[in-house]
Amino acid sequence: MKVANLVGSRFKERPADCVIDSHALMVRGGYIKYVSNGIFSEFPTMRRVTRKIEEIIRQEMDAIDGQEVLFPVVLPADLWDESGRYESVGSELLRFTDRNKARMVLGMTHEEAAVQLVRDYAQSYTKYPFMIYQLQRKFRDEARPRAGMIRVREFTMKDAYSFHTSQEDLEAYYKVCYDAYNRIFRRAGAPEVITVASDSGMMGGNLSHEYMLLTPVGEDSIVICESCDYRANMEAAANHMVNENNEATAELSCVETPHCKTIEAVCDFLKSDVKNSCKAVVYQKNSDDKFVVAFVRGDYEVNETKLRNLVGEDIHAADITENDPLVAGYIGPFGLSEEVEYYIDVTLKNIGNLVAGANKEGYHYTGLNLERELGNVEYVDITKVKEGNVCPCCGKKTITIKRGIEVGNIFQLGTKYTKSMNMTYVDENGKQQYPIMGCYGIGVGRLAASICEAHHDEYGPIWPISIAPWEIEICCLRVDDEETKKVADDLYAKMSASGADVIYDDREGVRPGAMFSDADLIGAPIRIVVSPRNLKDNVVEVKTRDKSVDVTVPVDQAMEYVRDLREKLFQAIAEA
Repeated sequence: MKVANLVGSRFKERPADCVIDSHALMVRGGYIKYVSNGIFSEFPTMRRVTRKIEEIIRQEMDAIDGQEVLFPVVLPADLWDESGRYESVGSELLRFTDRNKARMVLGMTHEEAAVQLVRDYAQSYTKYPFMIYQLQRKFRDEARPRAGMIRVREFTMKDAYSFHTSQEDLEAYYKVCYDAYNRIFRRAGAPEVITVASDSGMMGGNLSHEYMLLTPVGEDSIVICESCDYRANMEAAANHMVNENNEATAELSCVETPHCKTIEAVCDFLKSDVKNSCKAVVYQKNSDDKFVVAFVRGDYEVNETKLRNLVGEDIHAADITENDPLVAGYIGPFGLSEEVEYYIDVTLKNIGNLVAGANKEGYHYTGLNLERELGNVEYVDITKVKEGNVCPCCGKKTITIKRGIEVGNIFQLGTKYTKSMNMTYVDENGKQQYPIMGCYGIGVGRLAASICEAHHDEYGPIWPISIAPWEIEICCLRVDDEETKKVADDLYAKMSASGADVIYDDREGVRPGAMFSDADLIGAPIRIVVSPRNLKDNVVEVKTRDKSVDVTVPVDQAMEYVRDLREKLFQAIAEA
């Protein structure tokens, strides 16, 4: 490939609408082009990156006995009716009606399609276990697409589905996939990826892990213990904070707090520490609008995923009117209407002297003691973890929070889909059983963008050699100089013939600075510069994109040197 023929323009200016660096570099470097909100076309440069990632994924999936299949992008709503997700999944699922008035959906995930594909085939225990996977386009109608390819609406994903006859077999294979994913991310040059315990969300199941690439621009909060191996997504992280409240128990008193409808305003008015306050956060169930109140310590935030899991259904922020059994701004656990469902968080445990709403307009309680006023209190975990909390594994106050981008996930689904879709098999005793499923996903474009985000400088991506669009770039600085052109042409021809993945810049009239700027944006890990100045000493310049190598090599040794350098770069990835 020659740069002169490469489809896609490169330019210097940073686009104003690109918030993060990887998005800006991919637009500037001719990788992607905006089509619509959260939808991009990919230029050849980007396709070469994603194709290499896809090949790594295929090799690793095939190595653990995966069999590649392909599901439709457009699916009949009837399949999603069978699983129950047509109604339960929100507006992220794009629903439409075709010309024959049939209800259809665009696949955002393919559990239903996987079950439909194999339920007629796998009716005997002798067919199990097996795993099928695909690399396919999907559509998820994200409310807030952002960050270029990191959060989009249309995307390519590898999703795999395993089927088993026992939980033990699923767990054994889950570990096999867990290890395969670690190899995929290492081979793709992303050693920053870590595994964290996560919430299964709409996927269902009891156990799941996310693979997170740690980066300050990540949209997910990752809870990490600095003393042990505990790691979890904020949604799933257990809050084991311990109150060290030394205030003596006081008498319950109802005091006037005019115009104080936030916990901060109340504590400021009463000259009280917010850590001794009880904050009420109100939601309503989606199914019937019944109120659900989460009581948490004033300086903590509600973890809506934890609360939703306790409630057992979707919830939304409450809209409280004068006719409702709640007094907005003055809600507390003592004297609360029996019509209201409520939960008391662990952050309120062992505080004997609380400030809380009195369920009366303009009034709050001071001296509230939950055990004294309410009797036996069941504390639950419904808050987000904070820095310095107690680790649920080692018990030390060494919890820290970092940012990350989710690039993969694995789930133990159990029988959620096989049971709802009536997929059964006959076991060795002649009894009908439901297969047990696992699910394993990787976002291909998101992984590419995340690696760019983690590996770049102000000039362009610094691609790992395993997924770089080209491994080697040859820059001919004087096309009009006969000797320079001949040496560069010969190197390009010999390297191409040897099977090297090389791109050649022999454009006429392009200044060296502009040529190097384009080379930085293309991001080939190895660059060979051929110039009249170097050829005076019969050498060419060889450098790496990460600036770790910058040497001159005799022309007749360049092929061997670059071959060895390429092998070293691949070896460094394997050993990372």
